[in-house]
Amino acid sequence: MVLPCGIWDEMARGRIQEREESAVSQYRKDPNVIAQLTPEQFHITQQSGTERPGSGAHLHTKAPGLYVDVVSGEPLFVSSDKYESGCGWPSFTKPVAPQHINEHRDTSLGMIRTEVRSRDGDSHLGHVFPDGPAERGGLRYCINSAALRFVPLAEMEREGYGAFVSQVEVG
Repeated sequence: MVLPCGIWDEMARGRIQEREESAVSQYRKDPNVIAQLTPEQFHITQQSGTERPGSGAHLHTKAPGLYVDVVSGEPLFVSSDKYESGCGWPSFTKPVAPQHINEHRDTSLGMIRTEVRSRDGDSHLGHVFPDGPAERGGLRYCINSAALRFVPLAEMEREGYGAFVSQVEVG
């Protein structure tokens, strides 16, 4: 049987999409991990809390590497996209894998903001604002340190994040 070329393309795209989805689905909200969170990590990721400005463990981290969701392990941000915004929380210009980020309208505290959550872990991460560096896209992802786990560049491959090594700039 001979199939039109378009059918082969559609079948190939379907296989690629299946592979991407199976790779993505390895991340999940794990009750065992949630049970091991510190009170601060639980409050922030599960109850949409916010750490005090200037208090987060990753605020001044400058080492090359990857920041992942503390609950699901989803890859979220690379150190190359981190910058000092002066807001008191780690700030990033963009997510490393946008498919792992969900954004929601947040009207709490009497203002309109855009909340950022991990897709599969459903962890509250922080908020995104349109006041980031214009030359880098204009966004500021203002993220709670307690929602993140840092994976140093030297450990990324071993921990299964080798696909993101090329996005981490050293120096």
